Parts: sequence; structure tokens; C-alpha cells
Amino acid sequence: MRTYEQDAKTLQLPWPFTGREDELELVRASSAGGGHGIVVTGPAGHGKTRLIREAVRGTEHALVTGTPETRGLPFAAFAHLLPDTVSLHRAVRILSGVRFLVVDDAHLLDEASAALVHQLAVHGRTRLVVAAVDGVPAPGAVSRLWTGELLPRLALEPLPGEDVAQLLAAAGLEPLTVRRLHRMCRGDLRLLRDLVAALGRTGRLIPVPGTQERAWRGPLPVTAAVRERLAPVLERSRSDERDTLERLAFAEPLPLPLDDLEPEVLEPLEADGLIHVDDQDGAVTLAHPLHGAALRATVGRLRARRLAGAPRDHGPALEAERRLLVRAIERLDVRSVPTPMGEWLVAEGAVLPAGYAAVRARFAWLRGEVRDAAAWAREGLRGAPGDDGCRAELRRAGGESGPSGEDDVYARYDAVRLGYPERAAGRLPAGSVFARHADALARRDGDGLDRAAEALGEHGFLLFAAEARAQAVRVHRDPRAARASRTRAVALARRCQGARTPALAGLVLGELTARQRQIVALAAAGLSNREIAERLTLSVRTVGNHLYSAYSRLGTADRGALPLLCASA
Repeated sequence: MRTYEQDAKTLQLPWPFTGREDELELVRASSAGGGHGIVVTGPAGHGKTRLIREAVRGTEHALVTGTPETRGLPFAAFAHLLPDTVSLHRAVRILSGVRFLVVDDAHLLDEASAALVHQLAVHGRTRLVVAAVDGVPAPGAVSRLWTGELLPRLALEPLPGEDVAQLLAAAGLEPLTVRRLHRMCRGDLRLLRDLVAALGRTGRLIPVPGTQERAWRGPLPVTAAVRERLAPVLERSRSDERDTLERLAFAEPLPLPLDDLEPEVLEPLEADGLIHVDDQDGAVTLAHPLHGAALRATVGRLRARRLAGAPRDHGPALEAERRLLVRAIERLDVRSVPTPMGEWLVAEGAVLPAGYAAVRARFAWLRGEVRDAAAWAREGLRGAPGDDGCRAELRRAGGESGPSGEDDVYARYDAVRLGYPERAAGRLPAGSVFARHADALARRDGDGLDRAAEALGEHGFLLFAAEARAQAVRVHRDPRAARASRTRAVALARRCQGARTPALAGLVLGELTARQRQIVALAAAGLSNREIAERLTLSVRTVGNHLYSAYSRLGTADRGALPLLCASA
């Protein structure tokens, strides 16, 4: 059994660079060859610095960084590259010999340094990779790098949920905890790491029975990073604004009616982006998921008891969510629907009714969220260990077939997923996405299977869409169409939390040479090109060439997809 100290140490290890493959290639390409560079922008904590560090790894470059403390000192960021006293003109001449310059936190540059970076971009002899935070004041010379179209701009989006899940895999966190962290941090990777480390230090990660995973239930650890992000809430100058925010926090997950709150108090809170008012029903909620949890964790016990009031009956809201999920399943449309009550109760550590948990597990499985499905089923079994519905969903999430004798539309559709569309002929709803999939497979129509996969994905069935794409690979006669279907199948399957099904098995690796399969397998295990070269007694260049050829045949340049491809072979 692992000890607490080992768990804490694991959580403090440097996190691997995860996801961002397209962005990484874009930064590399923009600063290589004849490229003049790029500006990477995004909110604080979104991973701009880490992305650039990975992109320039192994290249010869100079690095300058803006800091708040030196914004008033001319050329402070370039102090290690320039003499003590220098004019802008001379600084440009001195740095003209620097072929590659990385500028981090450019929004914090002093005006002279910002002007120097701008002039280097104008002259075009120095390749520039610049990082700046969105939404904060920046020197005009910096913002004109992209507004003046001197350099292309890459606006970094939040890391997708599937990449966050991969990032947290080493910490052994169960999927509902991963989703809670992802929702609270909204792409802020620095805050994410801070919270995960705090959960480990304070012993708030509890083992999940029957697994090697750990779960976070209960209150938010209020770290320094949390307090920093909570400053707009905690530092309200008016006590009635703070009172309103706390009332909203203790009403969660349900909103408060607009009529129950004072308009003159709400208006400044809405203007500052701290609350959201629904235009349809006038319901008021906190705008950021972090704020409610942090406010509940920071008020005193007596005030918390008064704000919480009498124990609330969450049953009606939870039953409404269950019915919403059932209707979606029956309509063969499992696109995401709002279910705040179930998620909130799980986060608080409450016991879920088994009936709700089983439906929630089935809904997650149909969306391809197989690990989420298992987690919801386990939540139901916590309060009802013998519940047949939750046990059935747990088996389903583990890859087992449904209960014997089950005969609903999904059970009949299983024949199509297994490659036997004739067994479902006339037994699927006419005109449904399932019937269209069955028809295309029966006719061995690759384009039809691609269209069916598109429709399945639009209805939320990501795993089924991946399977339809995989089936299209095998019937396409055009190699280019087959490669395109394979690429999309892999991309969809990556979002399905490691699902393994017969339709996905053996998608791609059979097309590789023995040496390529060997190298791909090692890369999938996490070895770098240099480590692979040392193990196989090859040059790093040879390893890179083999991987490049393998990527071309696989129809992907995504190293993160390799574990999936190897596991499905």
C-alpha cells in the first residue's frame, strides 16, 4: 500500500508537458527557417511559458523576461545583454547579432525594452517568440506586435478536459475529482497544480474502494493562490455586496431569484463579472465556480450556520435532473445537459440515490466517458451496495456487455458496433443515427460511415462515432480517405477515457514496419527520442525519421495518441 508521504511526493513532481501538439508545432514552425516568430497570448496560468519552453528546447536562443519590479528601469529586461548605458538605436545594433530571442511576460516590460522588442520585429533579422498575458495593460509597443501585424498571434485556449485528465493521471485522481478541478480552475494550470498539491498535503484525497484512485470530497483548500484569485470577491468595499455574494454561495447549486436580491447591489457585481443573471427566468448565480466554494470555506462557523439555514431538500431538483437525463437517453441524444445538483452533492460527499447514479452512469457511458460512468456507478453503490442497476453500469463501464435479456434500442445497436448490421435490420428506429450507421455499414459505404459518425458525434455519442470512423477505415478504397477516417477515429477515441472496444482494435499499427512498431511502442511508453535511440542503439535522427514515417502512415502527428493506438492494436 502506498503511504501518504509517497502520495504527497508524487503530487509535487514536475508535471509532464501534455496536449498542445498543434500549438507546439505552430510555435516551432513560426520560429524556424524563414519565419519571423510569433506572439503567444492567453490568461495567466494557461501554460504560455511552458509551451514556449518546449518549442525552443534544444535551440540556441537568448531569453528576456519582464517583471513588475523593474517596469520603471530602462532596458531592465535586457540588462544581461546590453551595457549599462545605451540608446535604443545602439541597443538594436547590439542585438542584431541575436538570431533567436524569447521574450516572456512581455506585458511587464519597461517601455524602453518594449520599444526594443518592437524594433527588432520591424527589422526582421531576429526571430522572436513573445509571451504576454491577456486582459492586463501592456506597453503599446508590445500590443502593436500583433495589432500592427508584425508577428502572428496565437491566442492560447484553456487546456481541454481530456488533456487535464491525462495531466492528472500520475496523481491517481478519479474522474469526478478531475472534472471538479477542471471546472474550478478553468484552464489555469498554476492554480490547478496548487490545489492538487494542497489536497495531497492536507490529506483530503481519500482512496476509492476497488480502485487505485483517490477522490476529493468536501471543502476547498484555501491556498494563497486561491486567495489571490478571490481578491475581487473578498476585497469588495461595500459590505452588502459581500453579503450578497455569500448568500449566493450558500444557495448553490441552486440560483437565487432576482426578486430576492437588491438591484443596486447586483448591478456593480454584474458589471465586474462576479455574478450571472439568467435573461429568461431572472435567476442569479455566481459567475465563477471557484468563488462559491472559496466563500463557503472562508466564512466563520456561526455565519456559515446562519447562511446555510435549515437543511434543504435536494430531492426534487435531483429527480428533475434524473428525468432530464432519461429523456435525453430515450431521444437518442446525449449532448451535455446541465446537472449541477448531482455534481454538487458528489463534491460535498453526500450519498447519491442509486437510481440517479445509475442513470447518470449510463448517460456518461453513452457519451464515451467510460471512467466517469464507472465513478457514478460507484457513487450509487456507496449508499446501496447491492443495487443491480449500478452494478450493471459498473460492469458496462468495464467493457462487459449489458445484462442478459436486455432488449432496448442500445442493445440492438450493439450488433452494428460489432460489425453485424444485418442482425439489427428493421430493429432500430427508422431515420435515427443508429439506423443510418447500420445502413452504411451494411452497404460497406465508407463515405456513408463517415457521415454517420459525424451525426453520432453531433448527438453526443463520441465512442460510437469513433467506432463508425474505424469501420470506415476498413471499407474505404481510397487510401487518403482511409487515413482521414483513421485520424478522426483516433481523435474521437482519445476523448473516450481509454475505452477499448472491438471496433477500435487493430486500427493502425499493422501498416507499420517492424522497426516502426518497435519505436512507436517505446514512444507510447513515454520514452524520448534520445532514450529510444540509446535503447535500440540508433541515432536520434534515425529515430526521428522512423517516427515521422510512422506518423505519416498513422495519419497523425500527435505523440499523445500513441498509447491509444498501441493499446487498440
